Amino acid sequence: MTKLIIQIPCYNEEEQLPATLADLPRQIPGVEAIETLVIDDGSTDRTAEVAASLGVDHIVRFPQNLGLARAFAAGIDAALRLGADIIVNTDADNQYRGEDIARLIEPIMKGEADMVVGDRNPAALEHFSPAKRILQRLGSWVVRRLSGTAIPDTTSGFRALSREAALKMNVLSDFTYTLETIIEAGRKQIPLAHVRVRTNPQRRPSRLFSSVTRYVARSTATVVRIYALYQPLRVFTSVGLLLIAASFAIGVRFLYYYYTSGGAGHIQSLILGAGLAIVGFQTILIGLLADLIARSRQLLEDALLRVKRLELGEERVGGLGQRELGASPGGARLKSR
Repeated sequence: MTKLIIQIPCYNEEEQLPATLADLPRQIPGVEAIETLVIDDGSTDRTAEVAASLGVDHIVRFPQNLGLARAFAAGIDAALRLGADIIVNTDADNQYRGEDIARLIEPIMKGEADMVVGDRNPAALEHFSPAKRILQRLGSWVVRRLSGTAIPDTTSGFRALSREAALKMNVLSDFTYTLETIIEAGRKQIPLAHVRVRTNPQRRPSRLFSSVTRYVARSTATVVRIYALYQPLRVFTSVGLLLIAASFAIGVRFLYYYYTSGGAGHIQSLILGAGLAIVGFQTILIGLLADLIARSRQLLEDALLRVKRLELGEERVGGLGQRELGASPGGARLKSR
């Protein structure tokens, strides 16, 4: 039996949640069970109460706001423990059309991919300003290059994961999961696909960031950190070689003045060049050390995957009913109706 769980991270979404839930499909060909999971990220309104009154199957509640990435990760963890074969993540503001979920999971159902990202075609979105469209296109290009994937809309939160892909995902960011998970999937060679999806008219402005500048800054930091996590030798070697190249250029400049004018007044260049060369070599050595640590982390991730399988093998029992499972990240509790 194929079980689909649709997870919805929420923060103060009591007004938008009813429309989002009403838009979700009740039946999809090839899927025997469809359940909903709401992750209440420390809402100060009645988000959890509204979700319960509307018949949501499972609710995870955080005692305080921990951020979208943590809510997404908690949802994945809960969906796995609830026996999901496919997990779909969608936004609580009803940005995405529920009827496109069937299209989103189709590559997974056919065995063509383990992770599918919905492509909103951002260039055609009316509520995107010209600057935001340019930034989105540039950001997606950077993520595609770093991840080795062909996902055109890397910031789309409308995505589906197979159970296997969800087991392998380890979200480390506390800001946004969208860019990190694509880079991680690409580096872990998880089969990715994308499908064109439609969006509903914007119901409210995004609350993920207070300004475009702040979003770009935090997203850039996340991308650099995650890429360095999976490709530390390439990152540190590139930086080290740049420093050595600068040192070489300064050294050539010093030699030129030394042979043409005796080098008077340019001893500072020699000192700077030597300093950059030393720092460059040290940076490359740090990259080698970081690469060894990355190899050790891969072994730890493999061990973590085995532990997850063992734990899920013990907990995947029929009829969860009203019982509570263990604590989720951030002290949250998962309750099943």
